[in-house]
Amino acid sequence: QVQLVESGGGLVQAGGSLRLSCVASGSIFRIDVMDWYRQAPGKQRELVAGITSGGSTHYADSVKGRFTISRDNAKNTVSLQMNSLRPEDTAVYSCHAVLAATMFSHASDYWGQGTQVTVSS
Repeated sequence: QVQLVESGGGLVQAGGSLRLSCVASGSIFRIDVMDWYRQAPGKQRELVAGITSGGSTHYADSVKGRFTISRDNAKNTVSLQMNSLRPEDTAVYSCHAVLAATMFSHASDYWGQGTQVTVSS
């Protein structure tokens, strides 16, 4: 059974920083992509940042230059360093991974439970 567990959310003032972490555990053969998504109240879930196993990254335009995604393949972890936070960054942030549980498995989507990030003005 694969689990993704996030940590690091919380309340911060505008301009502050937070670091989110996500660890994937369980039966894991290969992780292709690890992403961070967020969903604010009344809005659709959006992709914030993603990173491939080779280290290629992509970011939503709204977070470029402020957020940095990183990954430790040996530890099956992905982190999101969030700087210069704004009230509009307030959302539930969820970790997502596309991974194969065994060498015989197709890669599938897995999600964490989400962690709340609240930025006060």
